[in-house]
Amino acid sequence: MTDFHPHVKRLIDGELALADLPPELRAEGEEALRLLAAVDRRPVVLSAAVDARVMAIVRRRAAVPSLWRRLVQPRDVRLRLRPWILAPALAAAAALILLLGRTAPQPAAAPVTVRFVLFAPQAQQVAVAGTFNQWDAAATPLVRTRTPGMWAATLQLPAGQHQYAFVVDGARWVPDPSAPAVDDGFGRRNSVMAL
Repeated sequence: MTDFHPHVKRLIDGELALADLPPELRAEGEEALRLLAAVDRRPVVLSAAVDARVMAIVRRRAAVPSLWRRLVQPRDVRLRLRPWILAPALAAAAALILLLGRTAPQPAAAPVTVRFVLFAPQAQQVAVAGTFNQWDAAATPLVRTRTPGMWAATLQLPAGQHQYAFVVDGARWVPDPSAPAVDDGFGRRNSVMAL
């Protein structure tokens, strides 16, 4: 048998007595105790010669520091700052930072012409408010077109993503039915366009 029951292992460790084992495990427990009694418990003593050889090897290796030990061993570092060296070094570092920090000027993206159209036959006035005019409901009014009930405005907007909504009669905010919409975080929906 190569492996003992967990209760028998507790018996071997001295946590249980043989009488504490269930009756069906007592034979296994007796076998384990018999094997344990047969083990030679005398301490192992090495000869002085073996001890001396091992210690000589340890001392030799300790005397020759390895590269890793030299790298990780703490040591004092002294820096002497000379004013005639420090000023040019600081100037060179500042010039390098300025040189690396400069980026080539990016050409400005051309504005995009956008036409906003809303069918609102009952409206007295319609405007568009969005990220492009700081959500000002009066900043961009739409005008009636020749088509009855149709309102429109044409704007030049910078490239990018913009959210917007139509403001009908100064009070009712309406998302554009022809554009995708997102939740504005306040219980309403805003239309989104990417230019």
